[in-house]
Amino acid sequence: MFEIGSDTVCSVDEEPVSNLCGNITDRHREKLIVALDFQTYDEARDMVSELEGTVDFYKIGLELLFGDGLKLAKELVGEGKNVFLDMKLLDIPNTVKKSVENISKLGFDFLTVHGTDRKTMAAAIEGRGHNSKLKLLAVTVLTSADQYDLEDWGTSLTPADLVLRRARYACESGFDGVIASGHEASAIRDATRDLNPGFIIKVPGIRFGDEGEDDQSRVMTPRRALQAGASYLVVGRPITQASKPKLAAEKFLSEIQRTLS
Repeated sequence: MFEIGSDTVCSVDEEPVSNLCGNITDRHREKLIVALDFQTYDEARDMVSELEGTVDFYKIGLELLFGDGLKLAKELVGEGKNVFLDMKLLDIPNTVKKSVENISKLGFDFLTVHGTDRKTMAAAIEGRGHNSKLKLLAVTVLTSADQYDLEDWGTSLTPADLVLRRARYACESGFDGVIASGHEASAIRDATRDLNPGFIIKVPGIRFGDEGEDDQSRVMTPRRALQAGASYLVVGRPITQASKPKLAAEKFLSEIQRTLS
């Protein structure tokens, strides 16, 4: 047995959670992005196979990139899956521009760029051009960072203040959205609504209340993140390291369905 939301308990012993807790539609599935944070192609491919029919959106980041992650990303696109390439690009403007120009030709849905300054974001916009479906997301402040880390960076801003500053820069620069903790989602929505009401807020660090934080400092439950204004939820270890990954994914999808109903 496990608890969904605050008042409904559903058994998962016999059948998929979605069969017990309401119908899961494409609208709900597209909100859940599973992070394939593995070191090898085979591990990641096995997880995709395990989640077949339940998950259609995957994140591939630096850890997997150098383990044939780009090969897998292209395969997933060919299979009709959605792919979020989490590269967190940060370099001189010309390098960022040329990198995004190449990535924009590969058919991916999302790409991350560090939102540290306007020059970097402008270069990414230029590199993408006007004919690519690729959406650009600015990394505001990593969810592993806390106030002590920001002090090490030499700033007296709080994580929340720095997130809002960078989110506003990203929106003004023409980025499609940001990566940010759910704790800042509501404030970001308010800060960008006048410029872009559809500004994307993609929230990592999603956990249920009974799960540990791992190396994430600013985590949030799926219900609270969506209620705060999150557009997408990125979930890694609570699904990929679960004893039954598909069942864990169903649990998240059921909570998304309940929250959005």
